[in-house]
Amino acid sequence: MTWIWIVLAPLLGGLIYGGERVLRARMQRRQGPPLLQPFYDMFKLLDKRTLILHAPHALLAVAHFFVLWFTVAAIFLGWNLIYIIFLHLFAQILLILAGYSVRSVYSHLGANRELLMVVAYEPVLILVAVGFYLISGSFEITTILQGDGYWHQLPLLFVALLIIVPIKVKKSPFDIGEAHQEIVGGIEIEYSGVFYEFLYMSRFLEYLFIYSFVFLFGGESYWLGAVLVAGVFLLVNLVDNATARVHAADMVKIVYGFAMSFAIINILGVLL
Repeated sequence: MTWIWIVLAPLLGGLIYGGERVLRARMQRRQGPPLLQPFYDMFKLLDKRTLILHAPHALLAVAHFFVLWFTVAAIFLGWNLIYIIFLHLFAQILLILAGYSVRSVYSHLGANRELLMVVAYEPVLILVAVGFYLISGSFEITTILQGDGYWHQLPLLFVALLIIVPIKVKKSPFDIGEAHQEIVGGIEIEYSGVFYEFLYMSRFLEYLFIYSFVFLFGGESYWLGAVLVAGVFLLVNLVDNATARVHAADMVKIVYGFAMSFAIINILGVLL
């Protein structure tokens, strides 16, 4: 059964992305696209002409997608959380290298911002994993899910995670990586056709990755984990509709000033 979920992971992520677009449309009092619009977009991309600047640029997009897919598979299989975080980091490095591999200024700007985002959220993810270890005694997801919930034991860590979720799903006020008004799509600018589709599907997997961390705070209560995911999903989209994008440097200051501080205080509280 687990392997079925792994194989269907991109489709599941696509449904979440489609549901988000429907929710945002309702928040803005407009009709919006149907739930399956992300899949319609995928079929349209297959019909588009594919232009390849050079082989490494194209292959890095494909590798980014498959490493992300493997990372999500590791989550479903209950692997070590630290290994999963570093697998995800490897996937992001591939994407950043893709941005730097072409001459486009917009692609370089996108890669620079993606690198800043990684520097901001990766330490918080590691601290969240450390928090789970201090309570459960293990980094293994299967063991973490046997705990009696973590949101009340690690409340500040949960808030820290909540701050970085918009970074991972590229929502305001931290949607700096693909600020269309400023950098015309960033890293994705030189991709087209099927190779752009790999990046498009990677976005679906990013949703599964970050919301899996939110789910873990429910521990053995899968219902609680689902409620936490639904609550964070709603809150992130509310904030996205009500805020403007901050400067890249301000994003790093907010994450290190608040998220990192909350995480460290909570960990020290558990240790003491």
